[in-house]
Amino acid sequence: MVLATIITLVVFTNLLAQKNEFHLIKTFHIQSTGGWDYIAVGPANNRLYVSHGTQVNILDKTTGDSIGIIENTTGVHGIAFDKEQNKGFTSNGRLNNVTVFDLKTNKVITQISTGQNPDAILYEPFSKKIITCNGRSQNLSIIDPIENKLIDSIAVGGKPETAVSDGAGKLFVNIEDKNEIAVVDLKSRKVIAHWPVTPGEEPTGLVLDKKTNRLFAGCGNKFLIVVNTANGSIVAKLPIGDGCDGVGFDNNTKNIFTSNGEGTMSVFHEKTADDIETVATVTTKRGARTIIVDEETHLIYLPTAEFEVQSNPSQGRPRMIPGTFQVLVIGQ
Repeated sequence: MVLATIITLVVFTNLLAQKNEFHLIKTFHIQSTGGWDYIAVGPANNRLYVSHGTQVNILDKTTGDSIGIIENTTGVHGIAFDKEQNKGFTSNGRLNNVTVFDLKTNKVITQISTGQNPDAILYEPFSKKIITCNGRSQNLSIIDPIENKLIDSIAVGGKPETAVSDGAGKLFVNIEDKNEIAVVDLKSRKVIAHWPVTPGEEPTGLVLDKKTNRLFAGCGNKFLIVVNTANGSIVAKLPIGDGCDGVGFDNNTKNIFTSNGEGTMSVFHEKTADDIETVATVTTKRGARTIIVDEETHLIYLPTAEFEVQSNPSQGRPRMIPGTFQVLVIGQ
């Protein structure tokens, strides 16, 4: 009897431990072709926006059911939202413009020219503007979401990959080809500092904890670099998987996630501003290199696909198998 009780307790403990570990919960399959980049949780109506090839697929974030499509977004990278104006915005890298659409009807309102190859895009709450990071023209485009027009651009001295705002007038921008973070004053619309992320190289994903004033920059040479926004000093250098192109942050749990294209997700926990602990390395799928965290449900979404088998790995990135595009849903 005692032995049976012990066995039951061990099984229960193991099941509980498995339940609390990050793991794949479900997979959403999307029947469309082409490459992909960022993914975003919408501000309302349970929506998940997935960039893909020449369009943005809109899914029910709970079931994965298709809700709609934003078309004619060739080379789309990212999606941003201005909830007050009831508008969504996509950065279309191959068209050098931004598509504006209605958040309720999904109907396209207009397209706005930007700099060359707009990549990451965000709604910036201090200026109440939409900002794109333009890789080829090495600048930021500033868009008025009320008038739907380009109003200014800011040169950043390199290839801007991702930007985050502190909500108080400063924008932090990963400069991928210079291995640094540029600090932009949104009042003067000028770069006021350049912070090296050494030993990190090719910083891509970037998130910010506004409460602790810490930036988390995912780098191409398998480092997550933690930076103090007060002075640009490096707080921590944490090892991650290969092929990181995105970083996620959950303000409520204080967990940080890096999506590594090799097929893993590195998880860290911010105990204090200067104490970041490693939590886990989670198996995902090859190609799952970008990420978004839903802070309402604490679920994590990563887009990827199936790939052709390569006889020689030196041939470069393998080709996607058409019709296999998918979104992985990870939770505890």
